[in-house]
Amino acid sequence: MNIARKIIESHLVSGKMIAGSEISIRIDQTLTQDSTGTMAYLQFEAMGIPQVKTKKSVAYIDHNMLQAGFENADDHKYIQTVTSKHGIYFSRPGNGICHQVQLERFGAPGMTLLGSDSHTPTGGGIGMLAIGAGGLDVAVAMGGGPYYLIMPKICKVNLVGKLGPWVTAKDIILAVLRKMTVKGGVGKIMEYGGPGVASLSVPQRATITNMGAELGATTSIFPSDEVTRAFLKAQGREEQWVELKADADAEYDEEITIDLSELEPLVAQPHSPDNVTEISKIAGLKVDQVAIGSCTNASYADMMTVAAILKGKTVAPGVSLVIAPGSKQVLNMIAKNGALADMVNAGARVLESACGPCIGMGQAPATDAISLRTFNRNFEGRSGTWSAKVYLLSPEAAAVSAIKGVLTDPREYGEVPTVTMPEAFEINDNMVIAPAPVEDYDKVEVVRGPNIKPFPVNTELPQELTGKALIKVVDNITTDHIMPSNAKLLPYRSNVPYLAEYCLTPCDPGFPARAKEAGGGFIIAGANYGQGSSREHAALAPLQLGIKGVLAKSFARIHMANLMNNGILPLAFVNEADYDAMDQEDILTLKNIREQLEQAVDGKNIIVTNETKGKEIEVTLPLSERQKDILLAGGLLNYTKKQNQ
Repeated sequence: MNIARKIIESHLVSGKMIAGSEISIRIDQTLTQDSTGTMAYLQFEAMGIPQVKTKKSVAYIDHNMLQAGFENADDHKYIQTVTSKHGIYFSRPGNGICHQVQLERFGAPGMTLLGSDSHTPTGGGIGMLAIGAGGLDVAVAMGGGPYYLIMPKICKVNLVGKLGPWVTAKDIILAVLRKMTVKGGVGKIMEYGGPGVASLSVPQRATITNMGAELGATTSIFPSDEVTRAFLKAQGREEQWVELKADADAEYDEEITIDLSELEPLVAQPHSPDNVTEISKIAGLKVDQVAIGSCTNASYADMMTVAAILKGKTVAPGVSLVIAPGSKQVLNMIAKNGALADMVNAGARVLESACGPCIGMGQAPATDAISLRTFNRNFEGRSGTWSAKVYLLSPEAAAVSAIKGVLTDPREYGEVPTVTMPEAFEINDNMVIAPAPVEDYDKVEVVRGPNIKPFPVNTELPQELTGKALIKVVDNITTDHIMPSNAKLLPYRSNVPYLAEYCLTPCDPGFPARAKEAGGGFIIAGANYGQGSSREHAALAPLQLGIKGVLAKSFARIHMANLMNNGILPLAFVNEADYDAMDQEDILTLKNIREQLEQAVDGKNIIVTNETKGKEIEVTLPLSERQKDILLAGGLLNYTKKQNQ
């Protein structure tokens, strides 16, 4: 077997490992962050389960860090108290980005990790089966329930050759994205193998698995080998190492090959991570901002390399350079060895160890600015400035470009800095708070600020659904479009009624008002609807507005699951011509929908009647018995309550 199937088999609760069929797996660890965590813990509380049942669950504060008002601080206090009460570890603000800290301090090869963040697959860099999901799925897993998913195909990425000077792990994943596109990984696990793997450090592997999320992949994974062992030993956790490798005769559903020796420094151009070209082809582009950090490229090795490039230099006039180390561990180490001083002396502005600009939390570029970022996404408007153009590239290329003032192929810069992985990282987990002892759980008071509002819960599916097509959107609509996540809105992640006023406004500012006036209805969408973040709010906000279903050419995995978890029907056109023929304001009806869902389990199409056009439209909704029952109940929370009665 391959590595992915070995871990799935050892954690399999139900189903058979046949690609395309539903399985469920046992979850060892969970993580949340404060942008999705408040809702996940509200949902966990609603289940009435007193204590988490995972091996380790950790709540991180790393997203909503700008405290311009009371809202973010209130959410942090709620998360700290609710986690203490229910057996969850709490990583305090300043301890670092969830994926970086999880990799450093808690992740372990061979384990399963479910996180309420789409970049949870970062853990695949040390051989974890790490999957991003909606907050409700994570809440169920914390309560001891299995995680249900469609058994993915396993795609081997065969790495051969060796990286040349100034070519990095970022260039590897950009090459994969160029080859496969942002839809190419849907329904797949990307498993990296081949002789090129041994030359990659754990941080390099984590960069690749992190950005596997941009492929739409379920997750990505590397072997656990001597490189992994050395990393865990340096973190004081060698006893958690186990070897994981594919059998010599392992079979894969697909295979692609990336020759590392043929790669050169790459860059993703606006506004998609798969819009990739060689830096050499567009070098000379005037740069206004450079941002280095994020869960993709903020490791100790990344920071040391950047510091070496900046040492003795000055950031070009007109360029704003911001740097965010990924964790307190990284920040401590570069502060002690002088690398931080080299960054500051060069003119870098050092941010706290958090997500920051990657999620639009501060450092929005100027109007029409060119921003080079070492992040994982460059969707339009995600930076906080809709007119800005964001390019994704390696820390090395970013640092060189910051000095030159223009996008620069780093191979022109000179000799590559030599950075070695430390034999021992500085270990101090004093910013991780353990939960209250079991005997004291009842004594913990959960603190809820006034911004925390009840989340919407759907009702049982009626016999018939009817409503207007309230909006029609194009291909590749992201969760940033559906539920914007800028610095002004992030503080309201625990206030869905407020957020709903901004739902889909980047596509149509009038959508929320129209949805409320109509009493709800349907969304019409193109291909890959809901790509990007795992944010459950992209389903909760439409639910708040009365959305009954989404008709799309196709869906991104996590968003489709989030829609079903909230009782919203994700319906895919059988014939794309029906998308073309449908207009906003068309009246749509799903007759006998409860019976139609029963038949959908057997593979039959669902019929939607376009009353305005006088036409019946076929849509698909592949369902397991369990998924059907969830939709009939009006969502996973209702279904779970019924199961526990």
